[in-house]
Amino acid sequence: MKDTLKHKGMRKKLMEVLREKGIENEQVLEVMNDIPRHLFFFDTAFLHLAYEDQAFPIGSGQTISQPYTVAFQTSLLHPKKREKVLEIGTGSGYQTAVLVKLGLKVFSIERQHALHLKSRDLLEEMRMPARLIYGDGYAGKPAFAPFDKILVTCGAPEIPAALKQQLKVGGRMVIPVGEVNGVQNMITLDKVAEDEFVVEEHGGFRFVPMLERTDNAE
Repeated sequence: MKDTLKHKGMRKKLMEVLREKGIENEQVLEVMNDIPRHLFFFDTAFLHLAYEDQAFPIGSGQTISQPYTVAFQTSLLHPKKREKVLEIGTGSGYQTAVLVKLGLKVFSIERQHALHLKSRDLLEEMRMPARLIYGDGYAGKPAFAPFDKILVTCGAPEIPAALKQQLKVGGRMVIPVGEVNGVQNMITLDKVAEDEFVVEEHGGFRFVPMLERTDNAE
């Protein structure tokens, strides 16, 4: 599948929509404008809607996040080049690609094996260097901790203790937590000391649930 001038024009219009909705981080918008979102649509039935500001199914009961949500979460993360970031919920790999293009060293965990394989192959084909892991997001990846940033792209009932432990002092986690009428509260958690955190709320969003794996992980 190619990235045509038509696709690029639609992306440019989408970035204007995101600006109108309040996204101010031009670095994030520039990166998203460079990434062909349509390549991450594993369910081709929705391919013609790739540049609508909506979430769509990608198989295995998962979705590719709404572009506004991707831009909002990424902006909240306050990413800086060469930081080590743990992403929970690789999904299609679209958010992963955004983080890679921002110059971050990305470790991404996906519990759905079919999606793990598809996103791994796609990101390799696009030459997006990220360490993709088939495993349990609740457990994180202690072998590569501590992380400067942690980004969770699925709704968690609470903030997993393992992820708090794997966050570097001075680091930040962005995570949607809880559920009221199907809506999670977007939270930033800043680790100011080994056992001290500052938590702020940033409004309601809808995510697929964060699930544990019960078999052996990578």
